[in-house]
Amino acid sequence: MAARRRDPSKHDARGEAKGSRGKGTRSPRAGVSRSKEVVEEKMGRVVAHHGVAVVVRFDEGGTRQIWLSPDQRAVVGDRVKVAGDRLEALPAHGILRRRDPRGRERTIAVNLDRLFIVVAAEPREQPGYIDRGIVIARSAGIEPTIVLNKLDLPGSTALAERLVEIYGGSCEVLTVSAAERIGLDAIERMLAPDQVGVLVGPSGVGKSSLLNALIPDLALSVSELNRGSGHGRHTTTTATLHALSGGGTLVDTAGFKDFIAVDVEPAEVAAGFPGFEIALETGCRFRNCLHRSEPDCAVLAAAAAGTIPQRRLEAYFALQDEVASSSTRSTDPGFRKSSR
Repeated sequence: MAARRRDPSKHDARGEAKGSRGKGTRSPRAGVSRSKEVVEEKMGRVVAHHGVAVVVRFDEGGTRQIWLSPDQRAVVGDRVKVAGDRLEALPAHGILRRRDPRGRERTIAVNLDRLFIVVAAEPREQPGYIDRGIVIARSAGIEPTIVLNKLDLPGSTALAERLVEIYGGSCEVLTVSAAERIGLDAIERMLAPDQVGVLVGPSGVGKSSLLNALIPDLALSVSELNRGSGHGRHTTTTATLHALSGGGTLVDTAGFKDFIAVDVEPAEVAAGFPGFEIALETGCRFRNCLHRSEPDCAVLAAAAAGTIPQRRLEAYFALQDEVASSSTRSTDPGFRKSSR
């Protein structure tokens, strides 16, 4: 599914800030002109983001922490050029964004090929969580996959059947158990060498446990559910990228309490909402149909015929209302549009 084009120049690193190296701060060697000094340029990928600094894993081997100047932008997954203390992020695709507690939109990871939406019978995700995740992934050109973890919990079998019933025609639905190491190979098979995936899901559904099971020497911190609230404690404080034995890589992110449909337009919700695929193959009368009350709408016709359940149509309307009523748009200078 085609994604909207994003302007990579708005997010790419601009290099070293002006004035960051004043004259006379470092004396050149005698007889050697400073302008003729050659700084080796290395290619790499950002594997961790710590706010004011990133960790780069170089293609030739080795890692290095690089402090970001105020005008530089780089996030996990970025392909970068590094020359000395200067970092330049290359254009990216597959961009995952979220809104922070202050309402600001932030880029979490880029160059993503697959979004693994992790859920469990306990704690249950908020209503609309999976729908938002699939629409957000599709709008960014990322392939969505649902992962039901913690198969040992009561209600997991019934939940798996329900997820297949609702989403089986839209994306893969995997059933796994990090604790019992069941189904983990299916996740690895979905990431070919050089492909990047990301695990997202509410706190407590076992994202860190899955990473620990997939990468045994990782030893990420794993927390128990908060017995008072029924929700998990956040154990991951920064986005990090980890290599799998099969050659693919996985990004671990801080717990997503809920997806918010940032950087998504109503037309993308109409084109990417899960469960509408068969109806849209027929095609609506208008290319920009929002499936509300437009004449000759394939989705509304399918709902009237019972092919699309009424509850799914209501879920779609709810997400459309959320997107349409959101007046917040990113003012972050690091905003990037997908180039895919």
